[in-house]
Amino acid sequence: MAEEISSSSAAAAAAESISSSAAKSRWMWPSALRWVPTSTDHIIAAEKRLLSLVRTGYLQEQVNIGTGPPGSKERWFRSSSDDPRFINTVTFDSKDGSPTLVMVHGYGASQGFFFRNFDALASRFRVIAIDQLGWGGSSRPDFTCKSTEETEAWFIDSFEEWRKAKELSNFILLGHSFGGYVAAKYALKHPEHVKHLILVGPAGFTSESEHRSEWLAKFRATWKGIIANHLWESNFTPQKIVRGLGPWGPDLVNRYTTARFGSLATGSMLTEEESKLLTDYVYHTLAAKSSGELCLKYIFSFGAFARKPLLQSASDWKVPTTFIYGYEDWMNYQGAQLARQDMKVPCEIIRVPQAGHFVFIDNPSGFHSSLFHACRRILSNDSQEDRPLPEGLTSA
Repeated sequence: MAEEISSSSAAAAAAESISSSAAKSRWMWPSALRWVPTSTDHIIAAEKRLLSLVRTGYLQEQVNIGTGPPGSKERWFRSSSDDPRFINTVTFDSKDGSPTLVMVHGYGASQGFFFRNFDALASRFRVIAIDQLGWGGSSRPDFTCKSTEETEAWFIDSFEEWRKAKELSNFILLGHSFGGYVAAKYALKHPEHVKHLILVGPAGFTSESEHRSEWLAKFRATWKGIIANHLWESNFTPQKIVRGLGPWGPDLVNRYTTARFGSLATGSMLTEEESKLLTDYVYHTLAAKSSGELCLKYIFSFGAFARKPLLQSASDWKVPTTFIYGYEDWMNYQGAQLARQDMKVPCEIIRVPQAGHFVFIDNPSGFHSSLFHACRRILSNDSQEDRPLPEGLTSA
């Protein structure tokens, strides 16, 4: 069931209760005395500060997904803990009867990354954004998965239990990057609950054998490539660097966000306040206990190629789908074009100018236009309606 959190202190207490006793004892130290200056209450507080930029009212919940799958004698993911797990959820105020849009973040991110979009989208949808299990303000169980199948189940099954707890069905499901991979896999397994699938710069469409990168093959043969591949297979994540730097970690994150969404921005640069609040939020979500981040090597091979690519399941697609890419997105839209050839459901591919991989941050208005266009039939309740793409957007 969903439990309403009415204040940041209450939210912190609820989130803290799901941590292991070891993590609790480690985080009881004052921030100034910790090597990694973060904690669960820091994450919740940083989220609240970032969402202060959003004008639309919202409800924050820690949605209980239980200790294990219903009917199973095993706890979630072979966990040794009896503690229930929670999914951090934010639901924005909306007009009665608005279609439900569920938003799923990508790797190394969390729901707050959509902060520039919530106001515009809440004007047309009932927007619900989540932190996936092991990310952001959600529970961070020990990651015990040992295969691609188990790792996919970690995300798909926990999302399904969240859906049941929220009593949702017939919703629009949006996933960005790795979240797009999870959303697509979920829709393949539970198509009856998803009325439209929106994949924003999705990861995982092609495998290394399908891509056949000559550059990657040459790089792997170098000593740098050998070391990089070894680190990948050892599950060395970027978050480990942030934690390893301890009190200097926030400065590293600040340098990244300032560059990526500032001087190196593809489209609309962050304001000084946006940059400050996003940096603070990103640091605390990255530096917290490792959990969901450890999925990386089981889902992708070195070079971010899927071990079980979505392209191989294109003919099994049962949900109408829209792909959205920034013009400068490093995720190649050609994977979606290949998948569309085998899909038996309606499929659109939209490209947004002045935007890279984080299209919803780089060009919010272009992203919103593409999303409203993708859902035009749902929003208008007119199955016969067809409109040209809004000005500036292109179809692939």
